[in-house]
Amino acid sequence: MSDPSSIELEVRRLRRLIEEQKFRQAQTAAKTLLLTVPENRDALYACAHAQRRAGDVSAALETLARLEQVHPLFSRLYQERGFCYVALRRALEAIRAFERAVHISPALPVSWGMLEGLYRVVGQMSEAAQAAAQVARLRESPPDVVRASVLFADGELARSEELIRSFLIKNGHHVEAMRLLAHIGMAGEVLDDAQLLLEGLLELSPDYHAARFDYAQVLVTRQLYLKAEEQIKNLLVIDPEHRGYRALYAVTQVGLGRVQRAIEIYRELLAGAPQAAEIHLSIAHLLKTMGDTDAAVVEYRAAASVRAGYGDAYWSLANLKTYRFTDEEIERMIPIESDPATSADDRCHLCFALGKALEDRKEYERSFEYYSRGNALKRASSRYRPELIENNTRLQIEVCTSQFFFNRHDSGASAADPIFIVGLPRAGSTLIEQILASHSQVEGTRELADVPRIVSELQGRDSRYPLILADMNAAEFRRLGEKYLNETRPFRAGARARFVDKMPNNFRHIGLIHLMLPNATIIDVRRGPMACCFSNFKQLFAQGQAFTYGLEDLARYYRTYLELMRHWDVVLPGRVLRVHYEDVVNDLEGNVRRLLDFCELPFESACLTFHQTDRSVQTASSEQVRQPIYREGLEQWRHYEVWLSPLREALGDAVERYRE
Repeated sequence: MSDPSSIELEVRRLRRLIEEQKFRQAQTAAKTLLLTVPENRDALYACAHAQRRAGDVSAALETLARLEQVHPLFSRLYQERGFCYVALRRALEAIRAFERAVHISPALPVSWGMLEGLYRVVGQMSEAAQAAAQVARLRESPPDVVRASVLFADGELARSEELIRSFLIKNGHHVEAMRLLAHIGMAGEVLDDAQLLLEGLLELSPDYHAARFDYAQVLVTRQLYLKAEEQIKNLLVIDPEHRGYRALYAVTQVGLGRVQRAIEIYRELLAGAPQAAEIHLSIAHLLKTMGDTDAAVVEYRAAASVRAGYGDAYWSLANLKTYRFTDEEIERMIPIESDPATSADDRCHLCFALGKALEDRKEYERSFEYYSRGNALKRASSRYRPELIENNTRLQIEVCTSQFFFNRHDSGASAADPIFIVGLPRAGSTLIEQILASHSQVEGTRELADVPRIVSELQGRDSRYPLILADMNAAEFRRLGEKYLNETRPFRAGARARFVDKMPNNFRHIGLIHLMLPNATIIDVRRGPMACCFSNFKQLFAQGQAFTYGLEDLARYYRTYLELMRHWDVVLPGRVLRVHYEDVVNDLEGNVRRLLDFCELPFESACLTFHQTDRSVQTASSEQVRQPIYREGLEQWRHYEVWLSPLREALGDAVERYRE
């Protein structure tokens, strides 16, 4: 029964039993399935539905509470809860449940219909009229589009995409269906598809402002900030007071390095803001990148005070790495985190914040419990599959051989401007970037998304990358290299000859980088596996890095990283400089000179006093690189060693051979 296909077959059988109104049988079958997969969303939902229809409403509510713990953003669970409260004649609780359902999925006609009637019962006639209008709008929409919208809201991207693509094939261009398909692409991080869809939609309907706003959001996600700024400016001409437009305009200003202008916009938005906590948080993040930690702390605390239990505000304080929580703050966080009413997202942030707070107090056992709980929450909502990374690594090794590169020795653009810093997150890449960016000829930028974007375009929908590299010629690689240089130019504010791209996951694409930019510099920053993996385990990333939320996933990813880097060393000997974080800590000047020699840059003493360099730093290590190097961080993981045996076992011989 643990086989996914057999589970799906059993879920389909449950649905048929409910359709046939065999509720007792469905209830028994669902409970049997849940013994094997206790957190399966569809089995829990079917069980609750069957329990209610069989008349056991209290049992249904208990099952729905279990479902909410593991799948809190499932709209139909709240719809089902609303029906339970209707059966119990508890109108106000039913209203709250149905409202939660339509907040997650605005395309639930049944919930809107129930809300219309319930609002009338309690005398909320204005709300009843709004619900009736929403029901009417949904009736005018094609049923397949409505159903696909519900599936999308509940995270069923594959089923939603299948349904909406089939609808578009049968019905041709339909702007709402195209917009939904773009949303599916955005959610699945197929951003090139989403961008093309929205561009096509706007050609058909140039005055569709919501779609243009979506388009600007896709451009921002792809770090195409100049294009996004242009779209948002067009929208602001139409509606200069639109808060969403102004907020996204602020994001484009951050992307273009105009941090002070972004802060001004956010402060303007604070006046009358319904979500002031989020704005305080955005301002704090920008102050942090500029190095104004004291002002950032004030804004983070303001965010936490405006919205009780705002997990992101507490985690952001912890993520400063230098902040120490007060007794009062810790005592406030603990009950909020354990409260069943706290959202999964807030709980996750609070767990990581408490892990850091207790670590600072040397309460390592309790600290590890919170770190583990936060990682489990994050992993449960992730679609990460380690075998995809491992399979891609195998293909890279098969395609990118020594002979493959020899046959393409004249490929790529000739510019030597980029310095790529690769490796794993939390391995010291921000430190190396800060050292290099302290040089008069080097500009620090950020973790640029340009190489991953090129990979995404090569990948296509049929997973052609890296196999497609074998079919490309020198001119195509030269075009990609020039494309990379052109699209990264907006991030280079000054006139320095060199710039740093410190996207760590680019280690997976060193072959492509070499073919596009054969004269670029590549530096692999490596940290001991136990220290590196545990540092990632303690870190809650704003986005990406899904491999960090489980000790086994971390170990597998680290081993894959070693395997691929060993391959690049063999097929591209001398192409990559390996820098060990521990060596930099133990001998700063020697390693700085080694770095600068490899980059063909003259020695400058400013690289030794990197912590005095005034620049924006947008990673989790922003505060740490504004201080002189300290040795204390090298062995922090040993405080947790007693609980890390699963990590050590999963790493295997990587614990010793990482320095090969």
